[in-house]
Amino acid sequence: MLIGAHMSIAGGVYKAIEAGIEFDCTAIQMFTKSSNQWRAKVLKQDEIDRFIQLQEETDLMIAAHDSYLINLGSPKKDLLKKSREAFMVEMQRCEILNIPYLVTHPGSHVGVGEEKGMEIIVESLGWLHSKTEDFKVKICLETTAGQGTNLGFKFEQIAYMIENAEQNERLGVCMDTCHILAAGYEIRNKKAYNKTIKEFDEIIGLDRLKVLHINDSKKDLGSRVDRHEHIGEGFIGEEPFGYFLNDRRLKKLPFLLETPKGDDGKMDIVNLGKLRKLIKK
Repeated sequence: MLIGAHMSIAGGVYKAIEAGIEFDCTAIQMFTKSSNQWRAKVLKQDEIDRFIQLQEETDLMIAAHDSYLINLGSPKKDLLKKSREAFMVEMQRCEILNIPYLVTHPGSHVGVGEEKGMEIIVESLGWLHSKTEDFKVKICLETTAGQGTNLGFKFEQIAYMIENAEQNERLGVCMDTCHILAAGYEIRNKKAYNKTIKEFDEIIGLDRLKVLHINDSKKDLGSRVDRHEHIGEGFIGEEPFGYFLNDRRLKKLPFLLETPKGDDGKMDIVNLGKLRKLIKK
């Protein structure tokens, strides 16, 4: 199975792969640049070469996540321009590093309303696709908790963005377990889990699902608060993660932790261990 965690790139982008190897991951997520800065340090050729070499040697499945500063739904023209250009740089970096998926929180409407915010996101996706015609990397819209004015907390919102974006065959989806619970989708018993997955399939389509974020939640169902917790220690509990991990429809997808790491990433070992025990042989 493709299972792993978000790994740090401190010291070079290839460090994320080295960390993945250390934790026996078969998949990892990473940033391609500092997540809390607009500026992107130029990737050096030796750094790129080392990354590609390790990628080929390990056959790790790798997904990237964009900077949290980016808002593709911003109604402010200067911030929207900055966000689009920064996201394009992230796409370029994924292309250079042969990373197939770039995960993003779709955007926030910042007070102008959900409908207008989604229109801006659709325009942003079209703009990005028009500037990257020959790129292989797919943008994966992440399901959100709906905190503040964040969009993407309803499956219908994600579906709208995909259906109305130009070159939408290039779009995928990332489902986050913490976020969907916080957004109001029940997954904590088998019947509810199946209902939620069926709803996702009917509204968006399971063929669009490319990445899974496996996180427990500090907040309860429908809280609309995005706070990740260690596996089994939040409001989801341990057992429901087995529903995801043993669902044949999802077996080829990467399952990626974004839980608190603890000292030296030791909690990744704990959380990955819990998930692996849930996998039926």
